[in-house]
Amino acid sequence: MTESPETRSTESRAIALRLAALSHPARIEILKHLSASRCCSCREVVDHLDLAQSTVSQHLKILVEAGLVRFEADRQRSRYAVDHAALAGVSASLTQLVDSCCAARR
Repeated sequence: MTESPETRSTESRAIALRLAALSHPARIEILKHLSASRCCSCREVVDHLDLAQSTVSQHLKILVEAGLVRFEADRQRSRYAVDHAALAGVSASLTQLVDSCCAARR
């Protein structure tokens, strides 16, 4: 079954959003830190990265909006965790993109 142009465009936008979220070094470091633990509060990420709380909050917001990090309200603290399936999906999408682009050169 062939995908419609609208479906391809929607998928391309979703991939672009996730890649854009990965395009900042602080967000990559946040993902690494979150991956090392089951979940973390914003304060724990701030303490680990030595960035301002507002900066970390903004980066976490971008990662959540891109679907790469899950957010849960936990009483007075927010808890964040990597969405491993979404991150694996980025890897698979990027691999597929590279393979399809490079196949034309073979």
